[in-house]
Amino acid sequence: MTNSTKIQGPIQGGKYGWPFAASMLDMDTLDYSEHEYFLQGEATRFRMKDGAEQDRSGFWQAESAGVADFKTRFIVYAPRNPANFNGTVVLTWNNVTAGHDLFQADSKTIFENGFALVCLTTQKVGIEGLPPLHQGLHGWDAERYPDLHIPSDDLSFDIFSQAAELIGPNRAVEGIDPMSGLKVERVIAQGASQSAGRLATFINAIAPIRNPIDGFILQIYFGSGTALEVGDTLVDINKPLPGNAAKRLRGKNLLRDDLGVPIFVVNSELEAIACFGVRQPNTETMRFWEVAGTSHTSIQGRTIRQKLLDRDNIVSGKVEPAINAIPISPVYDMVFQHMHCWLTDGTLPPEFPAIDFEGTPPSPRRDKSGIATGGIRLPQVEVPLAKNSAIPLSEDIFALLGGSSFPFAPEQLITRYGNKTRFLEQFNNAANSAVTDGAITSRSLSDIVGEAARSWDAIIN
Repeated sequence: MTNSTKIQGPIQGGKYGWPFAASMLDMDTLDYSEHEYFLQGEATRFRMKDGAEQDRSGFWQAESAGVADFKTRFIVYAPRNPANFNGTVVLTWNNVTAGHDLFQADSKTIFENGFALVCLTTQKVGIEGLPPLHQGLHGWDAERYPDLHIPSDDLSFDIFSQAAELIGPNRAVEGIDPMSGLKVERVIAQGASQSAGRLATFINAIAPIRNPIDGFILQIYFGSGTALEVGDTLVDINKPLPGNAAKRLRGKNLLRDDLGVPIFVVNSELEAIACFGVRQPNTETMRFWEVAGTSHTSIQGRTIRQKLLDRDNIVSGKVEPAINAIPISPVYDMVFQHMHCWLTDGTLPPEFPAIDFEGTPPSPRRDKSGIATGGIRLPQVEVPLAKNSAIPLSEDIFALLGGSSFPFAPEQLITRYGNKTRFLEQFNNAANSAVTDGAITSRSLSDIVGEAARSWDAIIN
């Protein structure tokens, strides 16, 4: 961070009067504030040292490659009452796969447990968008975001570091304090999908140089760090490339394990396939979770996000109803709690078996119902109403991410469970076991069980 780094805000006004992709939750009910800020200054580019490579080992050697100006934005969600703050800030590397910012600001677990959440626009696409729609911040609200600019994703790693320092325990609280005077004790970095790949590179190449992060959470991570240098390229990971999409998504590197801070990887069945060759054992500073029967996205997750996109007038592809129907979000919520305890009192998160693989090339072993064995067993997998998996409905990249869900026939359910009452009894037992084992939060139980009851009715009736 340079002396020229400045914070501006809270930001008001604009075409819509609210930040792009702001939470759909009622902050007043949660007793949280939501404020957006601009961050402006110089950021460092990095490159690999001469003779060094981004190889499988993960022990990468990077160096400074110059600086450039930037101006970006971040949103802060924080408890209004300092007594309700648990001391942990989750700093999100906003995902730009869709051509605009995506981030997880609708987790009630985050707010009910006193976390602060900071959502940072870290990459060029978040501001400029992708052609032909250009749904980045500029295109969405030119009045609110007229002069934001990130000239290259090469700056993203230092932008993330600077933001972490400006919200962290050692920040300067005079002037504009985006954390409103809260006593921050630790900062957790969180990134999902392409953002997890960015964090992987941060862990392997940047953190050894400068690391203001106390713990890392990589969600639905495909096992490969992104490039340090892309120049002024507008990165579009959805651009069609030669070859089968599933074969391209194969893990290439390990995560370095010498930083002395916890790293938590939580993957669906799809990323477990990608990461099979770069799985890492659970240690004092590493957790590697794989959730059987899930995929990169789910019908529930896409439906919730569609409401936000509709509110913000963002064009998106249609939701395919036959995609995977087991949301992984209850596991994400549990991971936030585990990471907080890991850092505050040293309580290690539970260990779970990996998903079972077999064959050449290796693929998930499946039971007679077609459901992957091993891994974290959510109640929808232990007491299933459908064959949920990461098996795609077609070969294009979006179908690959969605996996599939095929409900069992009514007669199959009757043969398996007898009736709805017996099904719900078994399902409840499995759900409570998942809570006891530390895989999901207790607050997710009512939603999961309620959805199971409705799904039974939809199939039988």
